[in-house]
Amino acid sequence: MTNARFRECLVSEAGTIRDALMALDRGAGRIGLAVDSDGRLVGVVTDGDIRRALLGGATLDDPLDGALSRSPASVGAKEGRSEALELMRARRLAAIPVVDDAGRPIGLHLLHEFLERQERPNWAVVMAGGQGTRLRPLTERIPKPMLHVAGRPILERIVLHLAGFGIKRIYLSIGYLGEVIEDHFGDGSRFGCVIDYLREDEPLGTAGALALLPTTPADSLVLMNGDLVTGADVGTLLDFHASGGFSVTIGIRRYLHTVPFGCVERDGDRVLRIEEKPTLTREVNSGIYALDPAVIELIPREEPSTMPGLIDRLLADGRPVGAFEIEDDWIDIGQREQLERAREGA
Repeated sequence: MTNARFRECLVSEAGTIRDALMALDRGAGRIGLAVDSDGRLVGVVTDGDIRRALLGGATLDDPLDGALSRSPASVGAKEGRSEALELMRARRLAAIPVVDDAGRPIGLHLLHEFLERQERPNWAVVMAGGQGTRLRPLTERIPKPMLHVAGRPILERIVLHLAGFGIKRIYLSIGYLGEVIEDHFGDGSRFGCVIDYLREDEPLGTAGALALLPTTPADSLVLMNGDLVTGADVGTLLDFHASGGFSVTIGIRRYLHTVPFGCVERDGDRVLRIEEKPTLTREVNSGIYALDPAVIELIPREEPSTMPGLIDRLLADGRPVGAFEIEDDWIDIGQREQLERAREGA
């Protein structure tokens, strides 16, 4: 979100078309934000609006009112980048203002900034040390995260996905056949990021490797399992985590299971109802998290530790834990049929 320069886009609704042109020239996104005497957003004007007004006979010194779009699209300060991007796509907008509760502009989202994927200060840790026993014999000579989907190792897809969201420092937690992973990724320069390795001499669980980080990160951390094929929006996950003030945010996913039989509900010997092949819906842990840096200090060094265990401890201590629904593609390839499904859908 452009905060530093959005004020240069402001123009009084009582101004002239010339005033609006000057705002467009000095501002960002080729948009003018028209405000009333109380600073509330009342309209927007683009170079296209001004061009149409001039072609219709207006002059530069005419009131701006005739060129204004009086029902501007905007988003609130608490809405994330994904909501802004969806609205911009739906309305075909190159820019959209951010307003506070009183309707005053406080920022500006620009489409080109979404597409450029600005670099983030956040780190990511990808758990890639498991043995993949349920996928043997496929994993006898290659670690599970290095199995291919659509001609590319799953772990490479994850690394590129994270780098595409502006996360440029990635730690890979390795154990079983870790040398295969190190040989493939090296220092990460081929993949547009910096890669370091957390080496587990013994399996440390889904959280234990975080205690191997050389230093505590300054910003929230992304933690992912290394056997996921997903398009999860980790940028919006981090924004959601920060805005909610959570200690940990769990990426959740809706899981549907259809019971292949008619299900009977009864009271003693008496049947109350029968439901034919019902579909049950649960929200499951996706293996994708955002963590506050302070949480890492709770993880014991050189001892196995799991994320469910850590989250239980946080909840027992009364610390807030968030749930972020992942609506993008997501497949955990821990079993053979899931791997085949990922390969078929890729």
